[in-house]
Amino acid sequence: MSGDFAPRGPESRMSNADRDLVIERLHVAVGDGRLSLEEFEERLNGVLESRTFGEVERFVHDLPGGPMSVTAPERSELRTTASSLKRRGRWVVPRLLLVTAKAGSVKLDFTDAVITQPVVDIELDVFAGSTVLVLPQGATVDIDNVELIAGSSRVSATMSAFPGAGHHFVIRGKQRAGNLVVRHRRRFWRWQW
Repeated sequence: MSGDFAPRGPESRMSNADRDLVIERLHVAVGDGRLSLEEFEERLNGVLESRTFGEVERFVHDLPGGPMSVTAPERSELRTTASSLKRRGRWVVPRLLLVTAKAGSVKLDFTDAVITQPVVDIELDVFAGSTVLVLPQGATVDIDNVELIAGSSRVSATMSAFPGAGHHFVIRGKQRAGNLVVRHRRRFWRWQW
């Protein structure tokens, strides 16, 4: 199976492309001899009738490739001192993320991250370093409760105090002696950053 599938929350609805990836996983399993043709047909019908990642889990739970749905931790903490802190690619985002950095930069890229809840709270405690948050398309952000001390903020994402249709990020805490940048992924020709 292709590595393009990212697990989502159990209540998240599946797209046609997500369903096709699950069907491909079943095809591989029957080709490897892990499923009989009868089991394949039964599971295929179940996948086609499933609407959410949680519903489809029971048809692939015993096959290689990992779970279809993930449960994110309620809270997680990221810390750094005198070095940079980066998260990008596929990583599971908790509901509450505590970020502590002293004399180091922070860059959290949420564009390919697994976000299982509609609202993500981020508590900053950053001193002598900059913070860059790269949000997925359609996400909104609220930075009204960030205390800026000897620094500035620049937001090129949609600012909103209330959640919209996409994910909503609520940023709180302190950004001291450094800048806070909230933006979407940038693209130029074949490059992305």
